[in-house]
Amino acid sequence: MPHHEDNDFSAPATTLDFSALLFDMDGTIIDSTPAIVKYWHETGREIGVDGDVILETSHGRRSIDVLRLLAPDRANWDYVCAAEGQIPLKHGSDAVEIPGSRALLSHLETLGAPWAIVTSGTRPLVTGWLDVMKLAHPRFLVSAEEVQEGKPDPACYLLGAERLGLKGGEGEVLVLEDAPAGVRAGKAAGFKVVGLATTHEVGKLREAGADWIVRDLRSVTVEGWDGKRRVVRVRIADALV
Repeated sequence: MPHHEDNDFSAPATTLDFSALLFDMDGTIIDSTPAIVKYWHETGREIGVDGDVILETSHGRRSIDVLRLLAPDRANWDYVCAAEGQIPLKHGSDAVEIPGSRALLSHLETLGAPWAIVTSGTRPLVTGWLDVMKLAHPRFLVSAEEVQEGKPDPACYLLGAERLGLKGGEGEVLVLEDAPAGVRAGKAAGFKVVGLATTHEVGKLREAGADWIVRDLRSVTVEGWDGKRRVVRVRIADALV
């Protein structure tokens, strides 16, 4: 996790209305870095590539896109879904929740407010982690195997908004992301983006175009859901100055 001694997270709180919230998974809701490191080292040994070399560019990218470059014979969804589905089962104790994520997701569920997960992981990986960690399951999920191109392509976030009933870019959507590629995807979709400085340096998130940069999800709270107007009121506090 990046060090923040030289960063000033003291921007005044701001409260805004959104039509829906779209969350990335790893680095945003949970941190499964030790498990993913083990996964890529195991895969690297199988394909004859140093795991550390893979890890230099794999974060925030779909496994299938990494394998297309390094081991094309394994770059198919049957293999990737099966391999990723084993990660929570084999390394379930190697993940922790991002501070604030459990409370935020639970509150959204309690209110009945619209939210979804939009991730570079496969469905077996995501649902596996949510089960193991006993976190709220979204009604809608966009996973890696459902789009032609991964982040930074905006298709995944546009699909997430569409599944929540927002078509053609209508409504003000808030994306929550930790990876520069994901921030770029959210911005390319035309949405506002909170960048979480949990895995990347703030300069990279700023360069990618994040509207706010925060340390973790404790800075993001939901103040209410107006079902008639279909508006989620969100408070963002202690953002990077």
